[in-house]
Amino acid sequence: MNIGEASEASGVSAKMIRYYEQIGLIRPSARSENNYRVYGEDEVHVLRFIRRARSLGFSLEETERLLTLWQDRDRESAAVKEVATSHIADLERRIAEMQGMVKTLKHLAHCCGGDHRPDCPILEDLAGKAPPPAAAAKQPVRR
Repeated sequence: MNIGEASEASGVSAKMIRYYEQIGLIRPSARSENNYRVYGEDEVHVLRFIRRARSLGFSLEETERLLTLWQDRDRESAAVKEVATSHIADLERRIAEMQGMVKTLKHLAHCCGGDHRPDCPILEDLAGKAPPPAAAAKQPVRR
C-alpha cells in the first residue's frame, strides 16, 4: 500500500509517517520502481502502536523505547512497566501543575470586576503587579 493508504489504515498522517522515518523512529519504507513508498501490514501495525503510545501522551523518546521493547521478545515486562510508571508520575505532576493554574486563574477571575473600569487583577498578576507601560508613561515625572 502507498503512504496515503498506510496513513488511512493506521490513523497516522502521511506527514507524520515521513517525519517518523526522518527521525529514525520507523525504518524507511521500501520503494516501488517509481520511487513511491510502499507499506505492508507490519508497518501499519507499528504505526498504530506509535499512534496509540502518542495518544497516551508518551514522548517520542518514550515511544521509541516502548517500540524497541515491544519488538524485543526477550525483554522483561519490568522494563515496560518502568517506562509506564515513570510516565504516570510525569502525568500526575503535570496534572497537579495544571490544577494549580486553574485555581490561580479562578481566583484572579473572581477578583476581576469584569466591568467598564480598566483595573484588572488578572493583568496586574501577569505583569508582576507593575503598572502597564501605557499607565507608567502617563504619570507625571517628579523631580
